[in-house]
Amino acid sequence: MRYEWLIARRYLTARRKQAFVSVITFISVLGIAIGVMALVIALALITGFQGDVQDKILGATSHIMVSDLADEGLRDYPALESGIRALPEVLSATPVVYNTVLIAGPVRSSGGYLKGIDLAREAPATPWLLELEKGRLPGEGAAEGILLGHDMAAAVGAGVGDVVTVLTAASRLSPIGLMPKTRRFTVAGVFRTGLFEFDSSTALLPLGTAQKFFGMGDRISYLQVRVRDIFEAARVGRKIEALSPAAVYVTTWMELNESLFSALKLEKNIMFLTITLIVLVAALNIIASLILMVMEKTRDIGILMALGATPRAVRRVFFLQGAVIGVVGTACGLVLGLVWCALANAFQLIKVPVDIYQISYVPFRIQPLDLLAIVGVTLAISFSSTLFPSRRAARIDPVVALKYE
Repeated sequence: MRYEWLIARRYLTARRKQAFVSVITFISVLGIAIGVMALVIALALITGFQGDVQDKILGATSHIMVSDLADEGLRDYPALESGIRALPEVLSATPVVYNTVLIAGPVRSSGGYLKGIDLAREAPATPWLLELEKGRLPGEGAAEGILLGHDMAAAVGAGVGDVVTVLTAASRLSPIGLMPKTRRFTVAGVFRTGLFEFDSSTALLPLGTAQKFFGMGDRISYLQVRVRDIFEAARVGRKIEALSPAAVYVTTWMELNESLFSALKLEKNIMFLTITLIVLVAALNIIASLILMVMEKTRDIGILMALGATPRAVRRVFFLQGAVIGVVGTACGLVLGLVWCALANAFQLIKVPVDIYQISYVPFRIQPLDLLAIVGVTLAISFSSTLFPSRRAARIDPVVALKYE
């Protein structure tokens, strides 16, 4: 064991004449621990919220949407669909028919969106379709079967087996003029994605049934594409644009939700910088503790230098003291932060309004890169705070120190 480390450890653990220095050292460790704990909790909260919202949005919508610029629907889409599915980054590409409707149930009516999808192809890759909350999937032959979102079903007062009437703005000619199209469907099942906005406004039909109801013939509203890596959606979108006709428009999930995720990212960065100030305050305590230590140990430093210790060795003694304070505080803060996050997840401590935030409680998720950033910033601040006191200790003149001490 090098003697610098031995001396530094004795200074930290031995009882001192000036108990005030020990108190400041304890406050320094406590301040760093609280700062690190706050950083872990804050970043885990933002990351968990963002990740849960992202998972629910992508679980209910497409990663890439390929639609027609003229908003008349895609014609001859099977060839384009085959070309997209051939891309190695693509998991699936399925047609969708989509329009705004009014759904009248046994109790009341509610506006929403009616989507026609290929249920047989979508269900295996979509957990909430594979395991419906109630009922079963309607087959293409069961033309009158419809699926309602959990909150949509509650809004219209319909359950499995009930009949709902769907009205669409697409008009039909009648003896008294143009009338909105209406059709009665039996509720075959109720789904729940966990995304309130989707569950409260969406109903699903088999693709062929929806095409007939909206009078689209063999056209579709858009192709929904799912990719293996959601963060590669922009690059895959450019590939799809290259093999698509000029009248086709490609939109990624990042573009559709850009404002939401940009705000969450900005909030995460601001929170990180703000809470780092707690660590800076604790670092000031390290400086004060070491300066007082230097003043208390002036005679010891003089003796060490008289015995042959170099200024560099003296600097290392006090640097090691500050480093130990920083490392211990960081380790305690990490443990406390991770334990708190685990308890918060286990007991769902942070409840939020589901109709506003799309989730019922905030999960805490900490990413390895966030932990590395927290540890790196905290240790850098802690180590930097030792430079001035250790340099001051190294400049002590041993003759003066022994003469007056």
